Amino acid sequence: MEISGLGGKIRQARKADGRSVEVLAGEAEISRSYWHDIEAERIRDALPEDTLRKIERVLGIDLGVKFND
Repeated sequence: MEISGLGGKIRQARKADGRSVEVLAGEAEISRSYWHDIEAERIRDALPEDTLRKIERVLGIDLGVKFND
């Protein structure tokens, strides 16, 4: 599933949060470079649902993305 603008929404939420990418990525259990790739929408493969949910959790947001089970 491709969601246009998702990276921008994550970037906006991160900036509003105020913590560094290093801190947030560490809490989400992903690398800093992967976080930046997600924000820049450079991910070639689909973003795994569990990764998206971890990002939402550390930022305290709901991006409204629904996955088909």
